[in-house]
Amino acid sequence: MSPGDFSLVELRDALARRTLSATDVTRAALDQIRNRDAGLGAFVHVDADGALARAAAIDREGPSGPLGGVPIALKDNLCTTDMPTTASSRILRGYVPPYDATVVNRLRAAGAVIVGKTNCDEFAMGSSTENSAYHVSRNPWDPTRTPGGSSGGSAVAVAAGFVPGALGSDTGGSIRQPAALCGLVGFKPTYGRVSRFGLLAFASSLDQIGPLTRTVADAALLAETIAGADPNDATAAPLEVPRFTRVAPSAAGLRVGVPRSLIGEGVDGEVRALFDRSLAELEQLGGTLVDIDLPHASWAIPVYYLVATAEASSNLARYDGVRYGHRTSSPGTLQAMYNRTRDEGFGPEVKRRIMLGTRPQCGLLRRLLLEGAAGADADSTGLRGGVRGGGRGGDADEPDAGIPPRREGRRSPADVPGRRLHGQRKPDRAAGHQCAVRVYRGRLAGWPAVDGPRVRRDHPVRGGRGVRSGNRLVEAATASYAGIGRRVIALITK
Repeated sequence: MSPGDFSLVELRDALARRTLSATDVTRAALDQIRNRDAGLGAFVHVDADGALARAAAIDREGPSGPLGGVPIALKDNLCTTDMPTTASSRILRGYVPPYDATVVNRLRAAGAVIVGKTNCDEFAMGSSTENSAYHVSRNPWDPTRTPGGSSGGSAVAVAAGFVPGALGSDTGGSIRQPAALCGLVGFKPTYGRVSRFGLLAFASSLDQIGPLTRTVADAALLAETIAGADPNDATAAPLEVPRFTRVAPSAAGLRVGVPRSLIGEGVDGEVRALFDRSLAELEQLGGTLVDIDLPHASWAIPVYYLVATAEASSNLARYDGVRYGHRTSSPGTLQAMYNRTRDEGFGPEVKRRIMLGTRPQCGLLRRLLLEGAAGADADSTGLRGGVRGGGRGGDADEPDAGIPPRREGRRSPADVPGRRLHGQRKPDRAAGHQCAVRVYRGRLAGWPAVDGPRVRRDHPVRGGRGVRSGNRLVEAATASYAGIGRRVIALITK
């Protein structure tokens, strides 16, 4: 028995019926990690003793909660009191926080068994999980290629069948992109829907925590578990959590916005064909397609890199060798201690983004940014608005979901043209730009977004098992419509 043989919901139900025991399921997950993870690099820390003790307690007391006995993995930037939390950085190597993140507390309260912390790009800065201070993570579909990032370790853990679900964080696509490259469902909730308390910050106004799973129903269950108001996070929305798991039976009544301007240039022909086929299926199931315009999409990349790097520069100033984390062994003066600690502790990508983010805070680019933002928002349709559908106006006529294509997703994630091999230092910049345009806008607007695969059922993965794909585009769109709200923008990979 392997956790990869079940979806999260199936495993939860089997545990609730006592068909399986939490101890057996946890031990099977740990065996899979021990036997196979050396070649994939999904985890940076595995808490085998703690996980087995937790599972044994659940078996004694009986599984309770929506995740009773289900093994779950956490990205290494989520605080845990019983395991190190390092954001895959030398500067926090060995650091054990004094408190759990809110999402960790909610997983524990729901009965989950947390088996370990997954690898990521250092401080979530990267898109290949090659910027970790520990090791690279490898794509289970093709270990010579990257799994994406920055939540690549979480994606690998789920795609390889080690665990049925994992949490990642998304600042500019770090849940959705590895989900696309590993054939998973990756859901980034609306900003404020999930508490960020206990998430090591990259860019505080963009960061969001969300699930990576193999099915939409699994993602909905995890999202429903971790969402909700939190007195420890002022940005967490004080709203009732909808039943994300209550999925509409069809797409009837769903208005789907199709941004045609994002479908042409840079989209692979096979991806375009699958995209068009999915749109046709949505119409057959009762959905209505509406052409929409995203007039400010071109602002997404420059605004993202100004906001994200400036906030990163500010947030990472706390890692100075004084309060916690690494401190240089040759401190010298106080300023020298700061400089040497940060030089030794941070990797090159983090240093690069700190330097990029310091400049906008110095005056010149700040003034240019404010002037540019004023111009972009002059007609009250900035990056948060500006969704136009031919000839209509007003909220009542806006689409319920928008689905631009992503460049990932041919017959299998490993077939993606331009997907970098490990160590390949010259990625396809044009293709990367096309991908970023389709990802960053929703992130800056705070919209929820989901990626779901559209791949061959018979493609070998996890030792011969096929990916359960089905009509995930339809499932995700109807789930978004029914459970998340009518103004959701679902960015879905085919």
